[in-house]
Amino acid sequence: MFIPLYDRNPHIRIERPYVTYGLLALCVVVFLYQVNGSLRDFQLSVLSYGAIPALVFGEAEPAPWMVAPSLSLLTANFLHGSWWHLIGNMLFLRVFGDNIEDAMGHGRFFAFYLICGIGAILAHAIAQPDSTMPVVGASGAVSGVMGAYLLLHPRSSILTLIGWLILPLPAFLLLIVWMGFQVFSALGESGAGAAVAWWAHIGGFLLGMALTPFFKRGTAPYGGITGIKKGIRLRRPKDDTEERKGPWR
Repeated sequence: MFIPLYDRNPHIRIERPYVTYGLLALCVVVFLYQVNGSLRDFQLSVLSYGAIPALVFGEAEPAPWMVAPSLSLLTANFLHGSWWHLIGNMLFLRVFGDNIEDAMGHGRFFAFYLICGIGAILAHAIAQPDSTMPVVGASGAVSGVMGAYLLLHPRSSILTLIGWLILPLPAFLLLIVWMGFQVFSALGESGAGAAVAWWAHIGGFLLGMALTPFFKRGTAPYGGITGIKKGIRLRRPKDDTEERKGPWR
């Protein structure tokens, strides 16, 4: 429905979003490894490293060639089921991730991302505890990033693809509509056979919002900035002291 393409939101506290770039690269490399073989090899990679709710909660025993169920909560975040699955998640991560890394710092953002991903998969497993279908993808972790973005940069302009049109939308509108679609889909498509882990998206988004106050830098304000004030681009401060004196306080 709504595909974010680009946000007009500069970095204030970091030069480059190295963690965001690293996560993008890692997911791409892992997927290239997944598809570098037969269809059976691809399926085995999903079964071996994906998170299966019935295994996570001990309702079934993993095969010897599978990673430990607890470890799968982490590894599943870096696997994907198709090229479109990968491209969609990486596009959302690229649009929203850099500014959250800017607000949290590299190390905190990395920890935040992993915690949101693990929590999102647990939310899916709680919703479908008997499911034997593996869940894979960065969607839950990226949803957490989007939840943080809603709190920190709700007024930022997002260039969004809507059908065949590209329009600027405020981030809060885009993210609220996206979240509403997840809830509607989760309530309408239930059962262990659901093709999309909707509850992982919802859980990750809510967890990201809940964790943001604990991970953001104290000088990163809620409500954020648009990047442009009266036609003047805000410059990156040299240190936190200068930052506190700036117009973005």
